[in-house]
Amino acid sequence: MINVKIDGINVQVEEGTTILEAAKSVGVDIPTLCYLKNVSDIGSCRLCVVEIDGYDKLPTSCNTLAQDGMVIKTKTNRVVKSRRMALDLILSHHNLICFSCPSNGACELQNVAHQCGISESTFPNFRLPGIEVPHVEDHPFLGYRPDLCIHCQRCISTCTNVSGCDAIKLTSRGIFRSIETPFGINWKETECESCGNCAEACPTGAIYKKEAKSYRTWEISRVRTTCPHCAVGCQYDLLVKDNKLVGAEAVDGPSNGGRLCVKGRFGSYKFVHSGDRLTDPLIKDRATGKFRKASWDEALDLVASKFMALKRQHGADSLAGFACSRSPNEDIYMVQKMVRTCFGTNNTDNCARVCHSASVEGLAKTLGSGAMTNPIYDITHDVDAILLVGSNPEEAHPVVGMQIREAVRNGAKLIVVDPRDIGLTKQADLHLKLRPGTNIAFANGMCHVIIKEGLLDEKYIAEHTEGFKELKKIVKDYTPEKVAKICNIDPDDLRAAARIYATAKKAPIIYCLGVTEHSTGTEGVMSMSNMALLVGKLGRSGCGVNPLRGQNNVQGACDMGASPNQYPGYQSVLDPEVRSKFEKAWGVSLPAHLGTHATDIFPKAIKGEVKGLYIYGEDPVVTDPDTHHVIKALKSLYFLVVQELFMTETALLADVVLPGRSYAEKDGTFTNTERRVQRVRKAVTIPGNTRLDTDIICELMRRMGYNQPTLTASEIFDEMASLTPSYRGMSYTRLESEPTQSLQWPCTDKYHPGTPIMHMGKPVRGLAWFYPTEYQEAQELPDKEYPLMLSTGRILYHYNTAVMTSRTEGLMEIAGHSFIEINSADAQRLEIEDGERVRVTSRRGTITSEARVSDKTNKGECWMPFHFADGNANYLTNAALDKYARIPEYKVCACRVEKLPKEEAFNGRGKAITQQAIAKQWRKKMDRTISKILG
Repeated sequence: MINVKIDGINVQVEEGTTILEAAKSVGVDIPTLCYLKNVSDIGSCRLCVVEIDGYDKLPTSCNTLAQDGMVIKTKTNRVVKSRRMALDLILSHHNLICFSCPSNGACELQNVAHQCGISESTFPNFRLPGIEVPHVEDHPFLGYRPDLCIHCQRCISTCTNVSGCDAIKLTSRGIFRSIETPFGINWKETECESCGNCAEACPTGAIYKKEAKSYRTWEISRVRTTCPHCAVGCQYDLLVKDNKLVGAEAVDGPSNGGRLCVKGRFGSYKFVHSGDRLTDPLIKDRATGKFRKASWDEALDLVASKFMALKRQHGADSLAGFACSRSPNEDIYMVQKMVRTCFGTNNTDNCARVCHSASVEGLAKTLGSGAMTNPIYDITHDVDAILLVGSNPEEAHPVVGMQIREAVRNGAKLIVVDPRDIGLTKQADLHLKLRPGTNIAFANGMCHVIIKEGLLDEKYIAEHTEGFKELKKIVKDYTPEKVAKICNIDPDDLRAAARIYATAKKAPIIYCLGVTEHSTGTEGVMSMSNMALLVGKLGRSGCGVNPLRGQNNVQGACDMGASPNQYPGYQSVLDPEVRSKFEKAWGVSLPAHLGTHATDIFPKAIKGEVKGLYIYGEDPVVTDPDTHHVIKALKSLYFLVVQELFMTETALLADVVLPGRSYAEKDGTFTNTERRVQRVRKAVTIPGNTRLDTDIICELMRRMGYNQPTLTASEIFDEMASLTPSYRGMSYTRLESEPTQSLQWPCTDKYHPGTPIMHMGKPVRGLAWFYPTEYQEAQELPDKEYPLMLSTGRILYHYNTAVMTSRTEGLMEIAGHSFIEINSADAQRLEIEDGERVRVTSRRGTITSEARVSDKTNKGECWMPFHFADGNANYLTNAALDKYARIPEYKVCACRVEKLPKEEAFNGRGKAITQQAIAKQWRKKMDRTISKILG
């Protein structure tokens, strides 16, 4: 610690603290414009100057470190005069159009000028005709007005240091410096990811969000909440004007650090007010296929009577209910409770079944807990290396991707293990571009090198693991040369990857669906665990095994017991003591046998074993593999109920549709990928006849004969926490009062601080288990009829089925239709050109899409996103299931790609039909279908 005196105040601060930070610590306000903490401290605006005894010049406080014994003055005549001159010069370049500026009322320049007592410049305006860059407004979300720019360069620093894109440049135009933004007519060709972090950093209205023109800061209220998209759990404020959401502003949450991606900033609120929201209960007339509006009493009575009749006639296991991984924990808890208490079955599940059930199953087996071991910040800051396997965080978890880019800039080595050239491969030290479905061979090869070269942590293995001998025996045969042939990689690259990972002091494994979505997905997860255990990288900062969960609350859905084998908190339904605890709390006898996984419900529906299904907020027609099979299963049901925001493709098949509410219309909690429980808060009330989803479920339970009182979200959370050891210490009161307004489970009592890093001291399992697994090929490989290997995944601009994101026009303008990536050699052989529409066929179906020709995939491999209904990849994918978690093999299926016949590729006037046009036609057709069904 060092001692300084600021304006007569004695201040003690840590060595390395800037004068600006030292002054703020004792409430001394020093004005700044170009400064952003941990982002920009270039000192160009000169507003933060101070006077220091013994110094001739006035240093900038934002980048001058406090020294022991310094005597600092922040308000001397010399300082004030210097600041006023700096501000006077800044204003001479600034167009004073405050009334029409979108930042009016939120402008930092405006605030500083008022603070310094300056309203206009005393100098002639330096903005000369022909010198200034014209206004740029071609981008769907962002605009740039150079006449408002003060050249503070915060946008450049933010784009480089926060977003990691380097899309904004400082250029020269004659004697003038100017900022070059990527928002012009060629914005699609730039590196810009449309995140808008630059606009939030701009202290004036130079770079601005176009939506900001519709409100002024004094007209809005802010409601702190959690993003409803991926599982990063970004914190932001929803901006509310006249009971309408008009924007979102990032805040400094523990997982996002003030960042947002394009979906969080621009795609998180417009769908809430979409004109096609469901507003009333709907009942289908099976004779006509049309829905009609119904009262809540009629709809709920019908649902309750149908389900209870099926239960009496065919038994409890003829019913099933799926919870929604996008909904709050409280909603999910009530869905699984309804299924168990009213239906009388354990046939409950959630969409983790098709994305990360392998993580839950695999990590629970090897480590004792099926969740991410370390926090996001911990594995992206102060790390020496990152092993990224089967994960494309820049697209699927963009704010994590930003932080990984930051880690690389700060010197961390990056190993990317992925079948495609993803964005991060440009910054990677190594890219192992392995064949899809060969993760286990890769991991066994890594273990082979680590053991052979003596890079293992023998002490950790001896004290904290079991099964090492069996693993060592198996991986002995996985030489780099053998693995290279299986994975189609360079054996020396495998050796280098093993050495980097093993010798790094801090090195996390980060993985995603490229590991889990296989018929051997659970074993793939356990092989990730094997690598970490072998080098003792568990229970330590900057290490661990870290699955990036897909949807915003898929971690919470599993925590809440929406699983056929576990109650809330991963407590086994087969354990008599656990079952007795829930029977006592819920007041009913509970089934003592396992339920059916969601992916096995569909075959049972076709066989007639499952008669009734309740689906809350999921759209399996779009999300599950082999779409024809899913549609057949849903049509085979005697009774289908869907609780939804929109008329989805699954809802179209329902007998009853119940209109629920979005995350912005309710209170609750989400649990993000790092086990962090965070609040969701009601921001608006939407006109219509919708009801709170938990109220719908409680009312339905009462009509099915269970005395369930209607509870608030807080009361539901308290009930859940009382039955769930890992949540027992949490409550809404604590979540509101904790410094981060969040807690990470396990949090076992009201004094427990939460658990950022799992397995510290020892693994939760006691002894972590090395799982000895052999590589097995995927269930379906290319052959002469289907010569290409297809994988699927996410893109940055959409979220899962795009039900929410497709209702933001700007996102659809950026990416609005299906496409398939094809290797250039395959495209040449097939005479397919980039941008051409093609037919894609597998053993399960045929779709058309747009060819994107490149070398992003290896020869013989292709890749598609699964967001777009105009070319839904899941008509093609294979429903082969993992034997443990029953997760489907989305990442490998055999297909063929063909040129379209001329009559399909061109219209009658000889003009090529684009996939974009097909997408528009599909959306119009869908609107007509919904209108027809609604009568």
